[in-house]
Amino acid sequence: MSVSRRVALAAVAVLLLAGCSSNSQPANAWVEDEVTFDAAGLTVHGTYRHQHGDRQGPAALLISESGRTDRNGDNNVAGPIGNMRQLAEYLSDHGVASLRYDKVGTGKTGLGPYADHPADVGSAVYTTGAKAAVRFLANEAATDKNHISVYGLGEGTVHAMTLADDTSAGAPKIHAVGLLQPLAGRYLDLITNRVRADVAASVKAGQKNQQQADQTIAAWTAAVEQARKTGTAPAQLPDGLSAILNPGNVKAVVESDAIDPLKLAAAIPAATPVLLTCSDSDGQANCADITPLADALEHTSLSLVALKGVNHVLRDDPSDNVGNYSKPGPLSPQLTAALNAFINS
Repeated sequence: MSVSRRVALAAVAVLLLAGCSSNSQPANAWVEDEVTFDAAGLTVHGTYRHQHGDRQGPAALLISESGRTDRNGDNNVAGPIGNMRQLAEYLSDHGVASLRYDKVGTGKTGLGPYADHPADVGSAVYTTGAKAAVRFLANEAATDKNHISVYGLGEGTVHAMTLADDTSAGAPKIHAVGLLQPLAGRYLDLITNRVRADVAASVKAGQKNQQQADQTIAAWTAAVEQARKTGTAPAQLPDGLSAILNPGNVKAVVESDAIDPLKLAAAIPAATPVLLTCSDSDGQANCADITPLADALEHTSLSLVALKGVNHVLRDDPSDNVGNYSKPGPLSPQLTAALNAFINS
């Protein structure tokens, strides 16, 4: 059974500064509670942003990007991005409560029972966390159980789609799904396409000759085949590719690669409102590659939005340079315009 520990941050601030009770807050004030819930033995920490009191309304679960990306969208590689916190604030401005959480291996959640065997953390563990999170949200007194939505970014969209088709005991019905810059195919296929494009760009720029390019592609494709067939990975790969696939993460990578987003999309209940975004500047969710996923979602009430010059962390930056991800900035107005239409549809 889920256990919740709350600290209403806004209310505490009022108490400390003014010495008055939390009951003096306006009924429509938004507060952020620090909460915890159990996910198969892992204590997950998160932020529940909601209106003061228990008046029921729509609520959304926010699922962050892949890797060590926490509840706010901050990443141990790219830095303090904050895009998921901004999304939560946007939703509350439009009357939608939200839950965002630190996935396993991030923030206050940490590795928990996986501390001694972190290689066992794969896609199934992330999905278990997402299922526990949406159940927690559904059980909140202020949640209108007929209006629960899920928004995922990047690889988080895989888990969002899994929730939309979850018919297991206790699974809440998902009213709407936001697929923001999603994985449009199997994980290793997408990486292979990116490797080929990057290598071709290096040849064009004179940084590699064709023989070197062919060697890099051959090494990578052989590693992909090895991972899929044997569940193992080479100790070393050229051009920094070992950061993507290595003996330490191969189990998690193979588990993610086994998931076909097109099959998940096809299983979402008919007529479910779905927002699907892509960008001409996003190397991970380029609009040129999104057609198969959009086709798989044809049976839903699909809103496909092609963003221009928007990077993978949902900000205006046509370079999509990872080094720019943590630069302060608002969510792209193109995205918020799409969200406005989607929420109000």
